[in-house]
Amino acid sequence: MPDVNREHPDHAPAASGWTRVVTARPRLTLLLALLFTALAVVAGSGVADRLASGGWEAPDSQSSYATNALQRYFPDSQPNLILLVDSRGAGVDDPEVAAEGRALSRRLDADKAVTGVTSYWDTAAPALRAEDRGEAMIAARIGGSDDAVAKALDRIAPEFRGRQGLVQVRVGGLAEVRHEMQSTIKEDLARAELIALPVTLVLLVMVFGSAIAALLPLGVGIAAILGTNAVLRGITEFTDVSIFAQNLTTALGLGLAIDYALFIVRRFREELAAGAEPLPAVAATLRTAGRTVLFSALTVAASLAAMFLFPQYFLRSFAYAGIAVVLLAAGAALVILPAALVLLGHRVNALDLRKALRPLRRKTAAASATREPGAGYARLARLVMRRAPLFAIATIAALVLLGLPFLQVRFGTADDRQLPATAEAHTVQQHIRDEFPGNPGGEITVLAEGGPGAAQLADYSARLSLLPGVVVVDGPAGQYAQGSRAAAPGPAEAARASGGAAYLTVLPKGEAVDASSQKLVGEIRAVDTPFRASVTGTAAVLVDTKDVIGDRLPWAAALIAAVTLLLVFLLTGSVVIPLQAVLLNALSLTAMFGAVVWVFQDGHLSGLFGFTATGSIETTLPVLMFCVAFGLSMDYGVFLLSRIKEEYDRTGDHQGAVVFGVRRTGGLITAAAVILAVVMVAIGTSRIANTKMLGLGIALAVLMDAMVVRTLLVPAVMRLTGRATWWAPRRLRALHDRFGLSEGGGETAEVPRREAERDSEPVNSV
Repeated sequence: MPDVNREHPDHAPAASGWTRVVTARPRLTLLLALLFTALAVVAGSGVADRLASGGWEAPDSQSSYATNALQRYFPDSQPNLILLVDSRGAGVDDPEVAAEGRALSRRLDADKAVTGVTSYWDTAAPALRAEDRGEAMIAARIGGSDDAVAKALDRIAPEFRGRQGLVQVRVGGLAEVRHEMQSTIKEDLARAELIALPVTLVLLVMVFGSAIAALLPLGVGIAAILGTNAVLRGITEFTDVSIFAQNLTTALGLGLAIDYALFIVRRFREELAAGAEPLPAVAATLRTAGRTVLFSALTVAASLAAMFLFPQYFLRSFAYAGIAVVLLAAGAALVILPAALVLLGHRVNALDLRKALRPLRRKTAAASATREPGAGYARLARLVMRRAPLFAIATIAALVLLGLPFLQVRFGTADDRQLPATAEAHTVQQHIRDEFPGNPGGEITVLAEGGPGAAQLADYSARLSLLPGVVVVDGPAGQYAQGSRAAAPGPAEAARASGGAAYLTVLPKGEAVDASSQKLVGEIRAVDTPFRASVTGTAAVLVDTKDVIGDRLPWAAALIAAVTLLLVFLLTGSVVIPLQAVLLNALSLTAMFGAVVWVFQDGHLSGLFGFTATGSIETTLPVLMFCVAFGLSMDYGVFLLSRIKEEYDRTGDHQGAVVFGVRRTGGLITAAAVILAVVMVAIGTSRIANTKMLGLGIALAVLMDAMVVRTLLVPAVMRLTGRATWWAPRRLRALHDRFGLSEGGGETAEVPRREAERDSEPVNSV
């Protein structure tokens, strides 16, 4: 049997400090927590209706400026609503069909929310007519904020969709894509919660045995999710928040709260098993596991905070949601749980739901009686450390091999193909791509401001048409911003409008966002003009987004690395371990990034997972996935390192401490990873491709980190570095002694540890 008392001093620490605060009146603490949760339900109600479905563009970029200016000057140049009119075999040029088409255009133009309408029957533009002449388009713009557009679309779409006299009408366009995306995400999130909650509860019962112990982490997770919804509802009063962030709220709320609660409840039960009374057991738990939870929450929050460095509100939204849910999960674990554990005491083990398995357990009791808890993980750790070079090289090689597909990544923009193939907005846009001439959605638009004359525009258009990769430049020189139905501009906008503005449309030879179209954007911007020219369009948005992310990504990575290095140093007192943590955590993400490209870009398994491959990855998603997955990886890393540090401080035995840490946390980390992966897979059942990629990708990263990196790579690397793992310069060690936090808190083996370091074996001795 293991020597349980090795971790527990003869005199358990009395309640003091934070323990006294949260356990002095446990019933009052729980009552206040319940009141907070009820208020959060009220404050967070309706948050999904206030979230937006865009936010991928860089708001200060040239393309964003041009897009917004075009919306003011030429509302009909930026349509976000498309009516796809099917003539039902008669042909769009049939007089009766044409009359029906013009009538639809007039009805749509009469709506007060519509600021511009263009149709095939009014312009005879070939781009608005299908090549078989069986269908034609009516393009319009709904003005206003995202919320106003959604409300107008709720009214307009049912009025025009379906049979309209002789024709059949389907609704598409960017506004309808975003509207369907928003409603789909809300439905998918509700389904994911229905999947994740019961499955998580079953897994928790399997881990703890006790139904009471299993319900505690679930309660903490629900409180964190509801609290974060209230926070997001408040943030929407001041800025845009992406609806995708709500998926992260559910995933991290359940996942991290369960992680933290697992760690605390597990340690509390260990203290009880060692003979401690409930109050001293809670004190010891908060002194050890509680500090680990605090460190873990800070490291995860630091990773998510890096997304504040990017201007896109899509990424910032995940920082809002992620940091809020991490802090609330940690807060609930450090406030609600201690109060509940004091009240429950030994009843935390009540309602054992595994009684049905007891006959089987009796048969194996004799075999397991002599087996120490976590014996399998301890044996694995010893095996890995005996063959450390082999395991280190093989594991690193395997992870690098899994990540190789990411070298072929191609970045793109999110479009209607994020929706399921059966969604009307997706089918309309796909039909336009397949059946209409040109490259709908791939045009590059150039806004000319500052009073360009007709001769200047004609010369500029001629020079653009000579650029390689240009099919045609469209836009008559007389197309000025005069008398538009746009809202009245402010003084600066009025000055520009009074000077005159025009726009040209450049049709590229390539696809909307391929390399040639992106190159063409740069070539157009390099053409000298006597007036101000701003370029937008799908390819321009992608170019600007990539530039912004490329500029900010090194700073974000540096911030994550610096905070991680500092926090792990404060936890361990070593300068080697923080470097190992950063490098191994980054290595653990290779499989996720390789799988993202192989599956979601290249389309392998697209039929199994039910999505449409676009041949590219939305540019901001890898940044998001890195920040989230890196933070979760550090979460498990802190759990493991804290137990290793605690044992090393007590004994000074480096190898024994590594084995001890793996033995004590291996099962816990695996259970936490499986539960978090279940939650992420539930999110991954979404019908939105980006959400599916986020959920399944992070689930893979979490499992790889817990089952490969923490059990194989970390023990191997720590064996190779030997006791030098704990090295730090004298001044930094003095800094840690003064400001660092330790997992222990009682007496440590500082003297024997330092003696052991002086007699340490060579770093690479195996």
